[in-house]
Amino acid sequence: MIGTAPVRPVEAAPLPGPRGPLSSAVLAALRGEPVAAPDAASADPYGEDLQLALYCCYELHYRGFAGVEDELEWDPDLLRLRRELERVFLAALRRDVEPGDDVAAEVDALLVEPVGPDVGGVSHHLRRDGELWQLREYVTHRSIYHLKEADPQAWVIPRLAGAAKAALVTVEHDEYGAGDPDRMHALLFADMMRELGLSAAYGSYLDSVPGATLAEVNLMSLCGLHRSLRGALVGQFAMVELTSSPGSERLVRAMRRLGCGPAAIRFYDEHVEADAVHEQIIRRGVLGPMLDAEPELAADVVFGIRASLMLGDRLGEHLLRCWGAGESSLRRPPAGSGA
Repeated sequence: MIGTAPVRPVEAAPLPGPRGPLSSAVLAALRGEPVAAPDAASADPYGEDLQLALYCCYELHYRGFAGVEDELEWDPDLLRLRRELERVFLAALRRDVEPGDDVAAEVDALLVEPVGPDVGGVSHHLRRDGELWQLREYVTHRSIYHLKEADPQAWVIPRLAGAAKAALVTVEHDEYGAGDPDRMHALLFADMMRELGLSAAYGSYLDSVPGATLAEVNLMSLCGLHRSLRGALVGQFAMVELTSSPGSERLVRAMRRLGCGPAAIRFYDEHVEADAVHEQIIRRGVLGPMLDAEPELAADVVFGIRASLMLGDRLGEHLLRCWGAGESSLRRPPAGSGA
């Protein structure tokens, strides 16, 4: 199917600024400069420096950076440094996430939606009394993932077999517009950004978002790039698909209350219905057959769900804490911010 939207040139993002010795070393390597790898063992696993360094290593497997040689994707020195960063990050996640292996109970818990006038969470806040500048900031954070939506999860496709693979590809097919390039979710998100007066250029807000935002995306890339973590990636994907429909509906209501236009509303409106369908496919078509074939992956599925929830909660707490103080949640607020 041929789309009607104008074809835009594919442009890589510029290199971001460093946030410490780890990211400085990675960025120097990307510029072609010889550097000695710093010690990652003592770094904050969720901190700005490590998360930016890890994100930049992973971005070589997506679109790369402007002026950076494509061959660096498989540079042995960068891969060794990336592995050290991954070990620190994964060890922290294993330490901080309570283990479990009851996937059915975990999924059932995801389907319980809290109710009441005082329920917390970013989408609840935006629906009830969030301001437009806060909505724009939220979209800025989410752009780091949604402009590459479904790409991290695509890495798990060759790692699955049979019915689980077929069902997951069905969900991915929808994420990429079900054959219609005008309905690709990443494109709908870009349209929303432009409607809200934000830049829709890929990676344009990498310097603006904190490490908590990068950590969510880094978890997806980490699990996607390691076959040993395929169960965790399916768990992360399940968490998103099983919980996003109610949140998307709240964001639609927030945007209507704030007077946003149809191009802004369309992205989350699409997810209200699509993710309700995806929930059933993931539960019955992916998780069931995968665990029937590989029951030993149950603990990793639970880990993926809980790690994703933990990182999402950390980011949500950061946003609400900053907004509650009347401050921007971004390192560099976008133009026109009311923070």
